[in-house]
Amino acid sequence: MTRWLLRIMTELSSRKFVSRMTGRFAKSSFSRLLIPRFAAIYGIPVEEAEKAIGEYRSLNEFFTRRLKPGRRPVDPAPDALTSPVDALVTGCGVIEDGMMLQIKGQDYTVEELLNGSPRISQYRHGYFWVLYLSPTDYHRIHSPCDGELVESEPIPGKVYPVNEFGLVSMRRVLSRNERLVSYISHEGGEVAVVKVGALNVSSIRYVDPKPDRLRRGDELAYFEFGSTIVLLTEDGTLKPRPDLKLGDKVRMGEKLGTLIPKSPSGSR
Repeated sequence: MTRWLLRIMTELSSRKFVSRMTGRFAKSSFSRLLIPRFAAIYGIPVEEAEKAIGEYRSLNEFFTRRLKPGRRPVDPAPDALTSPVDALVTGCGVIEDGMMLQIKGQDYTVEELLNGSPRISQYRHGYFWVLYLSPTDYHRIHSPCDGELVESEPIPGKVYPVNEFGLVSMRRVLSRNERLVSYISHEGGEVAVVKVGALNVSSIRYVDPKPDRLRRGDELAYFEFGSTIVLLTEDGTLKPRPDLKLGDKVRMGEKLGTLIPKSPSGSR
């Protein structure tokens, strides 16, 4: 009964106007008064921030903060695929005939996640990670590889929570929420960086200017409040890190796996 009631309340509150109202407040100068308390509640390491906590003009500006140089070293291996964010791994594994299996007890298809994109066939037997960003985490999104941003697709949708409750109790949240998909072409193939909006996330924004060419670790986008990244690799393009498992924490720039180069003939 309690779970059913919470689900109904979440359905009612997951409207865009609620997120817009929250977003307007978070961008107001009044919200800056909440920054010290917000940082204390969530245990945010303020010493990593680019600026002193008193220099941020709003809660949103603090939330989307950059870090001091060197705080997130990027794996130097030229064939590394790295985490685009600081996050908790809430799903990972081989995509089986277009299906991502058992993400908090639910299965998702690549087709629904990518909104029927013609690129779907490239990811039917690739690899996936679901990376959840809590309010504690650094919320800027970086490129996981060297490459070219070849396509960007905004997908409208709901703004359900993507935390433990949302993923377990709500139906197929990752493919029903609004999303912004970035397709990045690299020497061995392509990756899809799926940025999933969430309750109280007023927007998902590209950095300005929006990049065309990217180096591993370059800024790509950012969330305004917490959310989730789903990272997909094309079929046969990656050897995943064997020790990385569900429940692990990763940091931006940390190696997720090794990209497999194409042979001179174009095969693998």
